[in-house]
Amino acid sequence: MALGVACCAAALATPGPAWAQHAKKPPPPSAAASTGNLLQTGRNLFEDQRYEESIQTLSAALLRPNTPKKDRVEIYRLLAYNYIVLSHRDEAEAAVRGLYALDPEFALGSSESPRFKEFFAEVKKKWEADGKPGLVTEEAPAPKPVSIKHSSPAQQEQGQEIKLTGELDDPGTRTGSVILHYRTGSQGKFEKVEARVSDTRFRTTIPGAAVKPPLVEYYLEALDSKGLPIAARGDALAPLRIAVPAPAEGGGLFSSPWFWTGTGAVIVGGVVAAFVLTRKSSESAGPPTSRVIVTVGQQ
Repeated sequence: MALGVACCAAALATPGPAWAQHAKKPPPPSAAASTGNLLQTGRNLFEDQRYEESIQTLSAALLRPNTPKKDRVEIYRLLAYNYIVLSHRDEAEAAVRGLYALDPEFALGSSESPRFKEFFAEVKKKWEADGKPGLVTEEAPAPKPVSIKHSSPAQQEQGQEIKLTGELDDPGTRTGSVILHYRTGSQGKFEKVEARVSDTRFRTTIPGAAVKPPLVEYYLEALDSKGLPIAARGDALAPLRIAVPAPAEGGGLFSSPWFWTGTGAVIVGGVVAAFVLTRKSSESAGPPTSRVIVTVGQQ
């Protein structure tokens, strides 16, 4: 009996999945490590022909603080490849221009696809004819940073759309559009939709069809006029999360994502749940059975 209670308590003390927005999270990795992981993931996704997912991942890597120059050059190269394959010419040209602004002497290897080499050569020629705009030098002032101010709602009912709003801090008026990326759960590709922007405010909606237990993940991205990312709130590696509790008839207390984020004697919103394990005597008729009694009261 004592062993059974101890095992039950130990199991309940183990933290559950990080479903809730306010669940305790492990400390984030260093900026350099995050960029390296994202860059490798973006490269792998490109090689697997998952181009949209590769773009999402590489965009997150591009916005990581203190990303080394060599990594930024590689990110722009892979972004350009993705956009070329998808026939997004304007975005591809912007990525190539960003690459040459960092490294004017960059050259693709001899084994690269002629399609990529021809595109890079064409864009470089145009970039040089335009006076090498954006060229990064010690004397050139850095562009004014852009940031997104947005508060994430804690939870939403299943099947109900989620309205999101926020504000841009863009002193240089660099933003061309704001994109919402969202998905049901924590696996798979993010869907995307362009937000409605008015002056510095924006608003958008996660459709109700995507709002399913146990959670919805999303992030917001500001793009420049050429379609390259310049700011984000969350990203593909560390998205924002909104809990979506399961309906009561689908399992009640135990089906709620909030229930499993507690530790020890479970405390959820000031409610204390106490657990008692009893076992039917082996001397009684019929096979032994166990049951869990849940008593819920205000703390």
